[in-house]
Amino acid sequence: MKRRSLIAAGAGAAAAAATFPTPAISQGRIQWRMVTSWPRGFPGLGVGAERIARRIGEMSGGRLTVQVFAAGQLVPALGVFDAVTQGGAEMMHSAAYYWQNRNRGLAFFTGVPMGMTSKELRAWVRFMGGQQLWDEIYAQFNLKGFLSGDTGVQAGGWFRRELNSLADVRGLKFRTPGIGGECWRRIGAAVVNLGAPEILPNLQSGALDAAEFVGPATDLALGLHQAARFYYWPSVIEPGLATELTVDKRKFDALPADLKRIIEVAAQADYDEVPADLDAQNIVALRRLTTEFGVQIRTFPDEIMIALGNAAGEVLRELRDGGDPLTRRVVDSFVAARTALMEQAKLTDDAFARARALPYTYL
Repeated sequence: MKRRSLIAAGAGAAAAAATFPTPAISQGRIQWRMVTSWPRGFPGLGVGAERIARRIGEMSGGRLTVQVFAAGQLVPALGVFDAVTQGGAEMMHSAAYYWQNRNRGLAFFTGVPMGMTSKELRAWVRFMGGQQLWDEIYAQFNLKGFLSGDTGVQAGGWFRRELNSLADVRGLKFRTPGIGGECWRRIGAAVVNLGAPEILPNLQSGALDAAEFVGPATDLALGLHQAARFYYWPSVIEPGLATELTVDKRKFDALPADLKRIIEVAAQADYDEVPADLDAQNIVALRRLTTEFGVQIRTFPDEIMIALGNAAGEVLRELRDGGDPLTRRVVDSFVAARTALMEQAKLTDDAFARARALPYTYL
């Protein structure tokens, strides 16, 4: 498969967006459209988008209803940004790091390599200045973003052959997005970005040697085990990835205060609900993958994880020292929050994880 076909998933969004009808408004009732980057019913992420839409309708008493369009129904998985900015839809459910080509700072509101865990990212965005910086970036595109879901620590990815050393990464055709993708590129991989529906066929055709998406529940649903046997852990490039519910800011600002608050609360509730849902499903899916399909679990060699960490440091320094002023502020804010929250984690989460693994007798 030629490279141009690999990146075609994001093409055609503007044309598709232009065909949308005007959203319905009658007797004080408003209907919005949400376009997503996920298949319908997709574990965690697609289900989360549908749940947010349902809750908005319920909490507003039907005054604001949201019609959900899964990836490919109206626009491609990576066409949702253009659909909202060009008026083809009022909302998108996606991941902000897909749009880092618009502003590099956007990657930080999904997650960056060796960055923050789910709870740390939540603290930064909600209470340590992250949301204000996100708002500044998205205001340039007439958008308003909200955290809307979280995957927890992701799987490292599916590989058609084993990785025994850093040398095995060189030339590897790997689907992985965001700053993490840039880190893999710097240590030798040939990186591409694709929407979820495009991953399996590209693995099966040999256009890809490896791909990562989220974790066992989502990856089983995508069927990635059909094309790759080795499942690597952990993802040091995606330690707690957030999805976004992003809205047309002009239309959001025109809403009454209570409807604005309903959208915000619905997104916030799902940020907390999606990881609980995935945590419950992932171990069940992982056991199926290993027992029914013969998937082999592997851990990345330390050499590869250290190389990815060094690459992440290089990228962040470049963004801080050579990026636009707003991106530099995002990097400084993110790193300061990460440092403080890691200090706390050493006394709490990290220490408890070590204690729980000690050899004592439980039930």
